[in-house]
Amino acid sequence: MTMSLALDKPRSPRRPAARRSNGELYSWLFMRLSGLLLVILVLGHLFIMNILDGGIHRINFGFVAGRWASPFWQFWDLAMLWLAQIHGGNGVRTIINDYARKDATRFWLKMLLYVSMVLIISLGTFVIFTFDPNISN
Repeated sequence: MTMSLALDKPRSPRRPAARRSNGELYSWLFMRLSGLLLVILVLGHLFIMNILDGGIHRINFGFVAGRWASPFWQFWDLAMLWLAQIHGGNGVRTIINDYARKDATRFWLKMLLYVSMVLIISLGTFVIFTFDPNISN
């Protein structure tokens, strides 16, 4: 007497076999490391901007101009901008991959995401490095 066990067919549509790459592993690792670094950068930013030397009442155009005169603060703000944008974009990319059913929809949503990320990073970097504290009316 032979007994065979049969498995039901999977309910989800079959996807083509994924190529073997470490892209998702690197993405996962980046999310953990960038998140940790972002916590440090953002909490430092909030502490300095809101608690030290009188709080938020001192923040104005002159304060930002003086702060961005230092390469240290330019790098700090640039690191926050780049890490936050890429970290958030990577998270949204994962959500798109998880929830977009059609390949065309997935493609166009990710293209929209990538274009917006490049635009925001480029514009923010441009502002940080070309900021002129001597604006004449």
